[in-house]
Amino acid sequence: MNRPRTRIQQKNSETILDAALDVFSAKGFRGATLDQIAEVAGLSKPNLLYYFPSKEAMHSALLENLLDTWLDPLRAMDPSGDPITEIMGYVRRKLEISRDYPRESRLFANEILQGAPHMRAAIETDLRALVAEKTTVLQAWMDAGKIAPMPPVHLIFSIWALTQHYADFDTQVRAVLGPDHDPFTEADTFLQLLFRRLLHVADT
Repeated sequence: MNRPRTRIQQKNSETILDAALDVFSAKGFRGATLDQIAEVAGLSKPNLLYYFPSKEAMHSALLENLLDTWLDPLRAMDPSGDPITEIMGYVRRKLEISRDYPRESRLFANEILQGAPHMRAAIETDLRALVAEKTTVLQAWMDAGKIAPMPPVHLIFSIWALTQHYADFDTQVRAVLGPDHDPFTEADTFLQLLFRRLLHVADT
């Protein structure tokens, strides 16, 4: 029977995972080292290994809850709600994740760029099933003439691309905009306009 962790042990574990998130999101799994994580955490390498036996264990711990962070905004899309309101709410929630969880977004992006070696099973089951469920909802709204017709899965892909860009390419975005711009306020305004026009059913 495992003993519950003390407050200090819990704090150290959280410090290590926070440092690992910094390193993994910047360098990817392959580029990250235990020495780098230890330095960011301000702990010795043996101390790291007391809590997590390997770099893989830290990476797995971070990825465990990551997919839920990604799935929850799409899960919240209500089939019984107003289609435009529900889709625009999804766009806003995804942009907020890029703003509030940029390291997690980059961790996810790095994992995908490396072929999703640690998340492929979850992507091919949980994520695929949820996207299939929501594309059915989107298609029903299109068939009812409530939103403009388009390939529903590519609508979801475009929302991912246009919202996650602001986290995954944060350095480029801020370099282009300059220090006086809040990219997320401007992005929210633009994306709301863009997708509302895309979804609008033209008068016949």
